[in-house]
Amino acid sequence: MEANARWVALTAVAPVAWGTNYFVTHAFLPADRPLYGAALRALPAGLVLLALCRRRPHGVWWWRSAVLGLLNVSVFFVLVYIASQLLPTSVAATVMAVSPLTMMLIAWPLVSERPRAAHLAGAGVGLAGVCLMLLTGAEGVRVPGVLASAAAVLVSSFGHLLTKRWSTGTDVLAPTAWQLTAGSLFLLPAAAAVEGPPPALSAPALLAFGYVALVATALAFAAWFTGLRHLPAGTVGLVGLLNPVTGVLLGTVVAAEVLTVQQLCGLALVLAGVVLGRPARGRAAGAEPPRGAAPSGKKTRPRERLR
Repeated sequence: MEANARWVALTAVAPVAWGTNYFVTHAFLPADRPLYGAALRALPAGLVLLALCRRRPHGVWWWRSAVLGLLNVSVFFVLVYIASQLLPTSVAATVMAVSPLTMMLIAWPLVSERPRAAHLAGAGVGLAGVCLMLLTGAEGVRVPGVLASAAAVLVSSFGHLLTKRWSTGTDVLAPTAWQLTAGSLFLLPAAAAVEGPPPALSAPALLAFGYVALVATALAFAAWFTGLRHLPAGTVGLVGLLNPVTGVLLGTVVAAEVLTVQQLCGLALVLAGVVLGRPARGRAAGAEPPRGAAPSGKKTRPRERLR
C-alpha cells in the first residue's frame, strides 16, 4: 500500500501541472498561434528528456514514436491550446473531468483492464463533483472551446493507453522523449505553413513557455506515464481529476473570487472520487499475482519429484 501511495502521489504531479497549464496559456501565450504554441511546448521538453535518457528509437519504436507523437503531442497539444484560449481556466480544465470514464472504457479492450466497481463509482462521484463546480453560471463558455477540450480527452485517452500497451519492458523517459520530439517535428512545418513566421515573444511569454515545456510537459508526462506503468488505468484516470480541481482553484484565486458553497461541495466530491478509486489494499488493482504464488488462503504443495 505504501508503494501504491507513492505511485499515486507521483502521478498526481501531472494533473496538477496540467491544471496550471490552462491558466498560463490563457494569460501569457499568444492566442492566435496554437500550432507554434504546441510546438514550442513540445520541442524543448522532448530535447531535455532526450538529453537525460540518451537513447534514440530502434526497431518498431520509430513508427510507434510517430503515432504516439501525433496523438499525444501534435493533436492533443493544439486542442488544449485552443481550449485554453477560448474558455475560462476553470471551464477548460473541468471538461477534462470526463477522462477517467473515457480511459476506463478504452482500457478494457486496449490493455485488457476491466474497470472495477470502485473505479466506476469513483469516476461517477468525481464527475458529479466537477458538474457542481462547472454549473455555477460561469461566463465565457464557448462551444468551440468545449468541443476542442472534449476532443482532447478522446485523443489523449487513446494515446496514453497506447503508450501503456507499447511501453512494457522499456524505461519511461525514452518513449516519452521520443514522442514529444516526434510530435514537435510534425508541428513545426505545419505551423510555418499555416501561421507564418514564429511569433515575437515578450519576456513573460518566454518564461511561460519555459514553465509549460519543462514543468507542465517534461516533468508532467514523465510522472503520468510512470503512473500508467505501475497503476491500473482506472486509478490513473481518477488521479487525473486533480486537473480540473487545480484549474478551478487557480482560476478562482487569481481572479480574487470566493469559492461558493456549491463549488466547495464539488471539490469535496472530486477528492472523494479519487480516494474511492484508489488501488486495492495489498496490490494494485488489475495486477497479476506473482508467478507460482498460491491463491489467498491456500497452501502450496511441494512439487513431486519426477520419476
